[in-house]
Amino acid sequence: MIGLAGCQSSANPEDNADEATTQKVNLLATAKLDTARLLPVNNELNLTGKITFNQDKVVKVFPLVGGHIEEVKTDLGDYVKRGQVLAIIRSGDMADLAQQAISAKGQLAVARKNLQVTEDMSKAGLTAQKDLIAAREQMQAAQGEVNRVAERKSILGGSGSIYVVKAPVDGFVVEKNAAQGMELRSDDPENLFTISNLDQVWVLANVYESDLANVKEGFNATITTLSYPDRVFKGKIDKIFSVLDPESKTMKVRVTLLNADFTLKPEMFANVRVEYAGHEQRVGIPAKAIVFDKSRNFVVAVNSRNQPVVREIDIFKTIGDITYLNSGLKPGDRVVKQNQLLIYNALGN
Repeated sequence: MIGLAGCQSSANPEDNADEATTQKVNLLATAKLDTARLLPVNNELNLTGKITFNQDKVVKVFPLVGGHIEEVKTDLGDYVKRGQVLAIIRSGDMADLAQQAISAKGQLAVARKNLQVTEDMSKAGLTAQKDLIAAREQMQAAQGEVNRVAERKSILGGSGSIYVVKAPVDGFVVEKNAAQGMELRSDDPENLFTISNLDQVWVLANVYESDLANVKEGFNATITTLSYPDRVFKGKIDKIFSVLDPESKTMKVRVTLLNADFTLKPEMFANVRVEYAGHEQRVGIPAKAIVFDKSRNFVVAVNSRNQPVVREIDIFKTIGDITYLNSGLKPGDRVVKQNQLLIYNALGN
């Protein structure tokens, strides 16, 4: 019995060791791994800017005639469809155009009758050839006037003395200068409405003179706003305006963003973070793989036996979702980037 007990006691430590190893391996069953890599260290610029209209999608609506605004059918901020009525104007210019159409048709009828009579007389030898040519030219001129008036009526639309202002494109009414009862001149330079489609917006950011060398077209940009601090919008610098503001000593850069849900509104304040490549290289890992504990930084690495182990790391800096290290890992080391805190606690640290 003593011998048997001795055999059992000598076997237990090995069983416990195997069980502990198995438990460690099982901890990695739900984990996601990544590999430490030697990467060029990115730098970043933090810029301020604002959301603006995409000027390529802004349409100003001007009245093509003078008159009196009888009714305004839309308001600032409304979404309108192409062809939707924005305002109705009673116009003397439209009444004159209707009269011109009647007059032109009358002149055409007279010219057509004169040509017919002249052709009959020419066949009978009672008129000269030049009279026939003049009658034909008169007929062509009258027809041209009818066509001109009809084309202008087609452009203006409406009927009688009524001119209808319609939306030329889909979009939001972002500017409104029309009011019921307003009098308009045909040569008035002010637009009645401005319509913009906000499915794309521009972010204009200010770059200081000292940072101009670090900004290039195509660089990645990350945008956040005061209105939606938890949302991150990503884009690229697609234009650099090569004009330096003489007072602020800044130059504007542009990022175009998709805005399908119309979340971003013009004049919103924006923070713009631009990443650009540096000259040195360091070991980089996903920033979310780091565990901060006891005022130190750790990662859960996977050793050659496929077991999780805790390693302390020294952070150089974090840019975006990449953390660059001074020490703690070497290229090729595997680290846990998901559920690492659970495994860290399970290892008894």
